[in-house]
Amino acid sequence: MFVHRLISVPLNLWRMWVAGTRKVRALRERRKVIEDVRKARGITLLREWLSPEQQAQFDAHRHFDVIGCDTGTRYRIRHGAAPNVHEIDAAGRSVIGWCFAPSGPLVAGDVMLAQKIALEANERAALAIANRFPIGDRT
Repeated sequence: MFVHRLISVPLNLWRMWVAGTRKVRALRERRKVIEDVRKARGITLLREWLSPEQQAQFDAHRHFDVIGCDTGTRYRIRHGAAPNVHEIDAAGRSVIGWCFAPSGPLVAGDVMLAQKIALEANERAALAIANRFPIGDRT
């Protein structure tokens, strides 16, 4: 009887380990699905706020341009959370980069929407809190 129990212990441990591994895998897959839904909802909300021209630009290039409300400067908001805002010159080249984003764990679509609204509604305040960074030869 005692020998039988000693033999069955590793088998029971193995079964528990396999069951635990399956649960962890299922939780990871569920978390990925939830994150994918959050990302899709963020992009959907962003697209609702884009003009038809901005939507076309975003669909083609994964970025869109906005005009600052205070200076009339053109900014390009690239897909991502930060640093993804570039000031654009008349020739369409990136001149300087700006890094600013709302606080909190937001998906890229939500961050880009907040950046768009900030530049179009209160450009000076947005740039006052932004970090400025140099841009190489990128467009």
